Amino acid sequence: MPAATLTDETETAPPAALTPAAAAAAESTAPSPPSPVTERPAPRSHTVVTKELAHRTAETDVFPARWTRISDTRFRFTAHWPAAHPFFGPVDDRHQDPMIVGETLRQASMALAHAEFGAPADTHFVMWDLTVRVDPAALLLADAAEPVEFDVVCSEVRRRGRGLHSMRTTMEFRRAGRLVARGTGSTGCTSPRAYRRLRAGKLNALDTPVPLLAGIAPQTAGRARAEDVVLAPADRPGVWNLRVDTGHPVLFPRPNDHVPGMVLFEAARQAATAASGLHPFLPGRMTAEFARYAELHSPCRIETEVLEDHPGEVTVRVSGRQDGALVFTAGLTSARPARVRSLS
Repeated sequence: MPAATLTDETETAPPAALTPAAAAAAESTAPSPPSPVTERPAPRSHTVVTKELAHRTAETDVFPARWTRISDTRFRFTAHWPAAHPFFGPVDDRHQDPMIVGETLRQASMALAHAEFGAPADTHFVMWDLTVRVDPAALLLADAAEPVEFDVVCSEVRRRGRGLHSMRTTMEFRRAGRLVARGTGSTGCTSPRAYRRLRAGKLNALDTPVPLLAGIAPQTAGRARAEDVVLAPADRPGVWNLRVDTGHPVLFPRPNDHVPGMVLFEAARQAATAASGLHPFLPGRMTAEFARYAELHSPCRIETEVLEDHPGEVTVRVSGRQDGALVFTAGLTSARPARVRSLS
């Protein structure tokens, strides 16, 4: 299936098993599960997604708006993907940013964990795996005013007492009845006490300023603003250093003792853009696997490999390494724009 095409008949393999080591680290890739059933729910009251539930500090950064419970493990959300946003803005004059799908999945997963599955407000979350399939042709700026409806199925639910230990969320996004994207991810929950044990010796990173590296050209990274670039030059082509700006209001909405997973995912997207030379780079499939936390004060190298295994599309494999150890791997596939032959 071409990367830029998403149909209702898409079939995918069952998700891979997650190991305890991966759970303690960060995120691991799993293939998208089958599409959930999308019967209409009976009319019920809805729950509003607040910035606290979505772990955001600004209302404008919250994309899921509200949800209705269908059953104990099934929910229907309404979301709004704005035509303009300081970070998740348009990638060109026609398309919205496909990364907004992954961010919506992340926010909805945390909101459900808190409000429906009993995760306390001070829970630390880690998304173990994230796989997103997008149809860029259905992610148009012209349709941005239209609400997005998405169905959520929660599975692999593991409890810790009355609270939540972990669960998988599988989502299907539609706008005006048209399938836009599918995504899946597994979320783990850690109590503050357990997190302090896990991160012993690293929590003081909050008190130490992180040097801000000079970024690469925004156009090379596929960004419009220099402040949104998360890559810095390195010593050879196809390799960059991670640029960490702890003052960025969207990437670091609150103090953190490590680099958030979505920052690394954005670094993978920017590296794929720079390595492929495609502008815009519109990924139809995005996956990520994280092996460990990315620390704030140690250089993290972002390396790429460009593959053209299938006609008409480009896949970029991205990896991040820190202190000689693998931090994450990702894969992003984009359709290559068709060449227009000159009539002259």
